[in-house]
Amino acid sequence: MAIAPPDNGTPPDPAQPRTGFDRFFEISARGSTMSREVRGGLATFFTMAYIVVLNPLILGGAVDGDGKKLSIPALAAATALVAGLMTMLMGVVGRFPMALAAGLGVNALVAYEIAPEMTWADAMGLVVIEGVIIAVLVLTGLRTAVFRSVPTQLKTAIGVGIGLFLTIIGLVDAGFVRRLPDAANTTVPVGLGINGKIVSWPMLVFVVGLLVTLVLVVRRVRGAILIGILASTVLAIIVEAVANVGPSFVDGKPNPKGWSLNVPELPKQVVDVPDLSLLGNFNVLDSWSRAGWLVPLMFVFTLLITDFFDTMGTMVAIGQEGDMLDERGTPPRAKEILLVDSIAAAAGGAASVSSNTSYIESAAGVAEGARTGVANLVTGALFLLAMFLAPLSVVVPFEAASTALVVVGFLMMTAVRTIDWTDYEIAIPAFLTITFMPFTYSISNGIGAGVISYVVLKLAKGKAQDIHPLLYGVAALFVLYFLRGPIESVVQ
Repeated sequence: MAIAPPDNGTPPDPAQPRTGFDRFFEISARGSTMSREVRGGLATFFTMAYIVVLNPLILGGAVDGDGKKLSIPALAAATALVAGLMTMLMGVVGRFPMALAAGLGVNALVAYEIAPEMTWADAMGLVVIEGVIIAVLVLTGLRTAVFRSVPTQLKTAIGVGIGLFLTIIGLVDAGFVRRLPDAANTTVPVGLGINGKIVSWPMLVFVVGLLVTLVLVVRRVRGAILIGILASTVLAIIVEAVANVGPSFVDGKPNPKGWSLNVPELPKQVVDVPDLSLLGNFNVLDSWSRAGWLVPLMFVFTLLITDFFDTMGTMVAIGQEGDMLDERGTPPRAKEILLVDSIAAAAGGAASVSSNTSYIESAAGVAEGARTGVANLVTGALFLLAMFLAPLSVVVPFEAASTALVVVGFLMMTAVRTIDWTDYEIAIPAFLTITFMPFTYSISNGIGAGVISYVVLKLAKGKAQDIHPLLYGVAALFVLYFLRGPIESVVQ
């Protein structure tokens, strides 16, 4: 679903591409224009730019088994480099408006569970192994076959669940929804703002920015989401200049009324030379001799399941948002999309920035009208510039960028109407898929709950013939995924 119609008010004629560039990327064939692709690429970058700052903070704040840390400036440069290159590769090979960068959740797994058991080079080597395995699964056709084995309505539920997941991410990142200080002693784990009130300037900026963006969306203004992000950022810069709010942490102590992630100030320095010293700092063999066979095997399996199904869900959600899915719920060039994603996983490990994966924030660009890989060229180029323009990439606070995630969450939620809620055999798995994603903060958990419950309910109704044979294997893998903790404790 696009927010605004094409620039001339009618879809371009797909039978008459204007140039070879247009023909290669299918810009006219997909009903898009260059201006919409550029807008979409910009919107995607602004909703994802935080990863250049956040990934180094997560990886750089952990130590490996030898007590060593990774350089934060080097992590920032490598994060931007790999994100830029892999996003552009997706644009050229996959020709799909889905950007890639270091995966959140996966990077935390690498930093706080894998690295402490070995060296950083060993941990990143496991990420490379996982990426190679997924690439092999794509080349053999298995990953695509698994994707197509998922029922269409369950794929729709995946998109809806990711929409709610995006919404909760946006609300939490903006500080609008927060964990209560005494959450362990109450039945209410989260609440509005600080003590149920909007009492900080950053939260007010988020609310104003969200309302402005929603008004623009309702009025069908072209570039509504991008305008909302930029307007919110300008407002945030003005507020910071006047109120001197400061960051959410000052000298290691929390400042609940501060800005999340970035303080919106005009930087004193614009250009900086990137530090690429971490490129190639990985080892694929030593982890097995140091930590034994079980620990690396379970880590690779966990990484594999997370990357495998997160990307499938993201791909469906973005294709659904842009009305780019076929009758089976499959986007164009699905095999190429999955192959690039697999390469990105290995590339992230090879650059010491953790597995790179597809970002659901790309839906912000699709909501702006992006339908092709051209948007990725824009987003990727901005990531590459971010290596040199790091000071500018940290101007936008979460409170400004998160407005886009909430609006996109609404747009993706609208597909819920296509699910047959009177058929419990699909409605219950769809419900579990939708609810598990935001409530467990994981796309993979939602897909796993949906697949397992779908198989169980179909078998309970005596309809085994309705289940694609591959889904049995997928359900079994998810059972192992959910039970990996007890399995590890028994085997060790």
